[in-house]
Amino acid sequence: MKRRSVVVKLFAVTAALVLLVFVLLLLAEGLFFERFYRASKDHAIERSMTAFGDAYRQAEQTKAGSGSRVLGEFMNRNDASLAMLNDRFEPLAVNPYFIELRADGKTVTVPLASEGMTADALPPGLKVGDRLTVDGIYMDEEDTIIQPIAIGQGERALEEGLVRVSGTIAELLVPEHRSYNPFYQDLQMKEALSAWLTDEKQASIRTMDRGTVRTEWTDPWSGVRYAAILQPFAPGRGDARYLFAMTSLQPVGEAVDMLKRYIVFLAPVVLVLGLLLSWIYSRMVSRPLVRLTRSATRLSELEFDGHEEIRSNDEFGELSRRMTAMSRNLKAALAELRQANAQLKQDVEEKERSERLRKELVANISHELKTPLGIVKGFAEGLQDEVAADKRERYLSLIVTETDRMNALIIDMLELSRFEVSAVRLQPEAISLTASIRKALGSFSGQIEEKGLRLTTNADEEWQVEADPKRLEQVLMNLLSNAIRHAAEGGTLAIEVTRPAQGKVRTTIENEGPPIAEADLDRIWKQFYRAERSRDRKTGGTGLGLAIVKHILTLHGSEFGVRNTARGVAFYFTLNETGGDSDDEP
Repeated sequence: MKRRSVVVKLFAVTAALVLLVFVLLLLAEGLFFERFYRASKDHAIERSMTAFGDAYRQAEQTKAGSGSRVLGEFMNRNDASLAMLNDRFEPLAVNPYFIELRADGKTVTVPLASEGMTADALPPGLKVGDRLTVDGIYMDEEDTIIQPIAIGQGERALEEGLVRVSGTIAELLVPEHRSYNPFYQDLQMKEALSAWLTDEKQASIRTMDRGTVRTEWTDPWSGVRYAAILQPFAPGRGDARYLFAMTSLQPVGEAVDMLKRYIVFLAPVVLVLGLLLSWIYSRMVSRPLVRLTRSATRLSELEFDGHEEIRSNDEFGELSRRMTAMSRNLKAALAELRQANAQLKQDVEEKERSERLRKELVANISHELKTPLGIVKGFAEGLQDEVAADKRERYLSLIVTETDRMNALIIDMLELSRFEVSAVRLQPEAISLTASIRKALGSFSGQIEEKGLRLTTNADEEWQVEADPKRLEQVLMNLLSNAIRHAAEGGTLAIEVTRPAQGKVRTTIENEGPPIAEADLDRIWKQFYRAERSRDRKTGGTGLGLAIVKHILTLHGSEFGVRNTARGVAFYFTLNETGGDSDDEP
């Protein structure tokens, strides 16, 4: 793996972020958690104190003495001590906790005062209907209120020498969901008030019509810290003007200490998980990037196949699909460009070849016309100088001959130009190939006899083909003229007609003479090309005959060519047969 790869970078950044968040959480827990807990506790108690005021006034208006129950329910619900203060900031004597027993046909109330009571003095799990025994002292003449000294379940003895009341619990309100010793905490409110509410503080509070005053007090005996809240209060009756609530802050301190000890064990686990998850995350994010990089590398090297497409619906998948489409488009564009370049190269080569042919054509025409013009000029000057009378006829005959030669050359050039611009249209019909061959041979009978050539042919049988008669005659004349011209003295001239395939007739004209160089076999069909380099006027033609033959046979859809044989050179071409069903060669 490269040191600066995207995987390493993502892993480093993600791991650093995880560790940073973890450290920030530790700092926040150490610096702000306790303050947050204190503020949340204060706000919750303030809202409850406001709600308590409304509930207390409503209870006092409906039933006398029921406000103490609202007070006890408040302390159980908020795990806080609550006292109502008069205008001199003195707590009113209210016992929020009590037990009512039905014994001997009467109801006895057992008030649970803060002084002299501890949390473990009450049997656990008390509920309405339980049997309870209370030893204590009656506090009224009707013996309906008893100051408890000992409380026990069932009928077991508790304290000797005291009044004992046994009965069934009819109603009760005892400390529930309170931290530590609730009676001790309720008793500490007087000490907290005396330590906090100095005369100066009392004066400033009296001027406050609304609002809340917060403070913090520490129990000098236990060292437990308490949050204290003072709020104005207007009851329905009585002289209470303030509510004073106090709740212990020890739970949050213990929770913070426990959390710190827990962090010590949690930190290595969080560190390992953070690094592992960072590595997994970096691999998940970087994997498509790596694949896209490989695809981009292939594209830069003009490799358009084998791309790894990412099949997902996110940005990576969309980018991968776009790159695949771009690859296909680039491949198609490059193929078109290569084809266009090849076509352009071919066009340039064709243009260069045409230019060469043009130059060769000009040179060949100049050469072909220069010689006869020089001859004509020489003989014409001789006639101007009034040569001897016996030479005049020969001079005039030579002038006519050279003029005919130039005329034939010009006619061939015009004919060839018409073929090259596709200005010639065939008029095919069913004709006798045998008759066409005989007619062409009749035109060259004198030359055949003059060179002493032996003529062999199998064209005695009647062969019917589809062709343009005039153009077929032109092909036969040019091929026979070429064969006779290059045939050896006393050699053989062979004409053979065969049927190479159903519906096809092949004509082969072979002369006995020197072969054509292999490099020239494809070039003899070009205009002004001659196999012999001497350009002998006696043995060479104009160099246009075979080029004209090529165009005529191409228009007929013929298969034609030339090959060297054991005796000499053979030209051949095919035509479509008409009539006759025989598959046997004649």
